[in-house]
Amino acid sequence: MDLIDAQKATRIKLFDWKSVQMRSFHLTWVSFFLCFFGWFGIAPLMAVVREDLDLSKSEISWTIIASVAITIVVRLVVGPLCDRIGPRKTYAGLMILGAFPVMGIGLANSFESFLLFRLAIGGIGASFVITQYHTSVMFAPNVVGTATATTAGWGNLGGGVTLMVMPLIFAAIVMLGAEETLGWRLAMVAPGMVLLVAGAAYYQFTEDCPAGNYRDLRRSGAMAELNKSGSAWGTFRSAAADPRVWFMFLIYGACFGTDLTILNIGAIYFFDSFDLDLKTAGLIAGLFGLMSIFARTLGGVFSDKIAARTGLGGRVHFLFIVTFLGGVALFSTATANSWQSRFRSGLSGPIRVW
Repeated sequence: MDLIDAQKATRIKLFDWKSVQMRSFHLTWVSFFLCFFGWFGIAPLMAVVREDLDLSKSEISWTIIASVAITIVVRLVVGPLCDRIGPRKTYAGLMILGAFPVMGIGLANSFESFLLFRLAIGGIGASFVITQYHTSVMFAPNVVGTATATTAGWGNLGGGVTLMVMPLIFAAIVMLGAEETLGWRLAMVAPGMVLLVAGAAYYQFTEDCPAGNYRDLRRSGAMAELNKSGSAWGTFRSAAADPRVWFMFLIYGACFGTDLTILNIGAIYFFDSFDLDLKTAGLIAGLFGLMSIFARTLGGVFSDKIAARTGLGGRVHFLFIVTFLGGVALFSTATANSWQSRFRSGLSGPIRVW
């Protein structure tokens, strides 16, 4: 692994598309962006889907839970796959496989079938693991925090853009003469097709690490072969035995869980609660997601700078402050009495710095 570490990038050159490190950087965040587009593409159209499939509030809640819960399982799978076959094949495979349920959700004609499609689509959420993995093997410790935060944040931006764009795609289809019950089904073909193209591009234009692809490195002896007798499970058990891992699990669950909840229910919440049309509700909900364009990157930058001065302890203190302020912002959002004040309170929260 010394060969790989020696070739990691020590700077982030945003306009460099030639080096494998920066090419992978850009394709990684774009792919994560598109995965969010497919993952939450149906969320801003739920008001129409609800009427078409006659879904109750509890049934909608179950579909939301399914779309998020399945990522826990899939993330545990794609992590070892990145170690074994490399992030390049893993990411490409996830996007190509995930494209089919994204397009196929238009075939749903009942709560049960819609639930199964949302469950299958939720697997795309494991793209976060591959995004972080691939970025971390491309960049040196002095900038890895900024790099991983930026690819995650810019990719996370897809959740906000989706809430804005999908109602427009739906509206365009309806304007061309399609019924609303057909319009939402056809609209989901767009993110599915984009995922297919992105999966092929990721396979073609990225490499597993700065030194090349894992398969070639193992064949040449430059990289050790994996122990196939259960090393992944052993590593998982070791990590699970560390209480610090569970502490980070709880913090991440609270922060990202809030993020996913807003992406899933934001549009339909503003639609129902404040008598807004579908496009306006999607626009307002999507603006929460747009914070990712700068918030996560700033989190990485601050984390790297603080760590350079005070070490890991500084990162922990910074995390505490940001999480605490995020909780305060959530309280203010919950007690606001209009969509304008709730929107302002939500944007003021630094929760996306995580």
